[in-house]
Amino acid sequence: MTKKTLKAELVSRFYRGNHCALFTGLAASILASSIGLIASWFIKAFVDVITKEENALSNRELITALILFLIYFLVTFILKATSEPEFIRRGMKQYKDYAFDMLTSKGIASFKNEDTSSYLSALTNDCTTIENNYLAQIFNIVSKIVTFTGTLVLMLIYSPALTGIVIAVMLIPVVVSALTGNKMQYAQREVSDRNSELTSSLTDCLGGFPVIKSFKAEEEVRRIFSEKNNELEHSKYRYRKLGIVIGSIGAFAGLTAQLGVFLAGVFLVNRGYSISAGTVIMFVNLMNFLIQPVSELPALIAGKKAADGLIDKLSNMLEAGAEQKGEDISDISKGISLKNVSYSYDGDKEVLHDINTDFLPGRSYAIVGGSGSGKSTLLNLLMAAGQNYKGNIVVGDKEIRDISTESLYDLMTVIHQNVFIFNSSIRDNVTMFRDFKDDQVSDALSRAHLKTLIDERGEDYLCGENGKDLSGGEKQRISIARSLLKRSRILIADEATSALDNKTSHDVIDEILDLKDMTRIVVTHSLDEDLLSRYDEILVLKDGRIEEKGDFRTLMDNNGYFKALFTVA
Repeated sequence: MTKKTLKAELVSRFYRGNHCALFTGLAASILASSIGLIASWFIKAFVDVITKEENALSNRELITALILFLIYFLVTFILKATSEPEFIRRGMKQYKDYAFDMLTSKGIASFKNEDTSSYLSALTNDCTTIENNYLAQIFNIVSKIVTFTGTLVLMLIYSPALTGIVIAVMLIPVVVSALTGNKMQYAQREVSDRNSELTSSLTDCLGGFPVIKSFKAEEEVRRIFSEKNNELEHSKYRYRKLGIVIGSIGAFAGLTAQLGVFLAGVFLVNRGYSISAGTVIMFVNLMNFLIQPVSELPALIAGKKAADGLIDKLSNMLEAGAEQKGEDISDISKGISLKNVSYSYDGDKEVLHDINTDFLPGRSYAIVGGSGSGKSTLLNLLMAAGQNYKGNIVVGDKEIRDISTESLYDLMTVIHQNVFIFNSSIRDNVTMFRDFKDDQVSDALSRAHLKTLIDERGEDYLCGENGKDLSGGEKQRISIARSLLKRSRILIADEATSALDNKTSHDVIDEILDLKDMTRIVVTHSLDEDLLSRYDEILVLKDGRIEEKGDFRTLMDNNGYFKALFTVA
């Protein structure tokens, strides 16, 4: 999807299935904008009656017109109060839902390399700006335009000469306001960027709070937060200041025109033009309905442009790293085969060199090696997290580049070192909020050795923010239960137990190795003889190459690099 198309899709969510509320709201805005004009006409009619002007309305006619006007007023604002909020409610819900759908469709690799605070800002603060400056102002802008046009038409009907003077007085300030208003878009974009930086700083501070306290870095962190906060508030200050300047230019134009129309009316009367006192007073009152559009429209249009820039910003972020499209795959009876695979992050220095190996269905594999040997990089390639590798990675009988990531993720489950746990029940975290039969859930919980936890606390036990009320082992077992319930064909564990104590680590790996009918690929730092002897094959990486591979006994008998690692450990 191109950037332009994606942005158009985002904007279309404001209107999809929302046209009835939109058109009703626009109609109500148009009707409401005419209320002031009708009121001005009433002022003229009353003054003409008082001054006994020729063709003035009778008292009966005035009362009848006033009653009709009150009915018109009530109907208009009932329509306005029900349609506009409904349009904004539905439009913003659909916009945010679609944006989040696109966000969750991004590939793992691209999302890992992005700043999540930008998305937090785009779906919170930026959405508030879009709601206030884009959707809500659709009705306001239409109302101002209709009011401005209707005022000019009414003025022309009663005095073309006086109307011409009004237009001449107001023309130059209007042009100046419109040109200045373009700066609002850039000012609003800067506010959004600074807000993203502050959100990122706050996220880092909260996420790294234990580290901050242990290193007594509170003052430094406060300074960083204060700097980001100051930058945000200063950009908001410039935005507000610019808005006031633009509004002031328009307001000055309106005040100048209002005074000018009164003096011009006196001048025309003295020159012998046929203008009643009621007409002059009506013109003075109507000037309010020219002042508002002149003073507010440039700022409203500029604000809408600024909000449009935020939509463009979000579409750029969502477009980057879209999920890989390709063929579906279901048959992996041939397993996974890597042939002459080399990989570089920056296109220059390779971190993997000529990897050749096979992962056969239903077997268990350990990947070991020193820090920086390429273990995690190899797993990332198996999850299609990098496309610019050399050689071939074949899953089943298809090159991984040609497989859709959605289909690939149906086959695979990854257990990371830090298992993410939602602030919900144990059952929700295992099922990932999907519906499964009770016996399926119970079987997954049992096979993941969670029965004791469930007996003690129950499936509805709330885990707390990121599982703060669970132990590390319990969280890892939940991740295993997820993969069992998902019925993944391939389980990948990346340093899944490095943060656990030795006993819990041993138990978790033991549980993974007990799983049947599943290919298990485990990156491990723990060189435990009892566990390593259970793997069907061990891959030993050194400097991005497979130094050795074989079962535990074979590698020990080789007296090579693996035995050296094992002996040191």
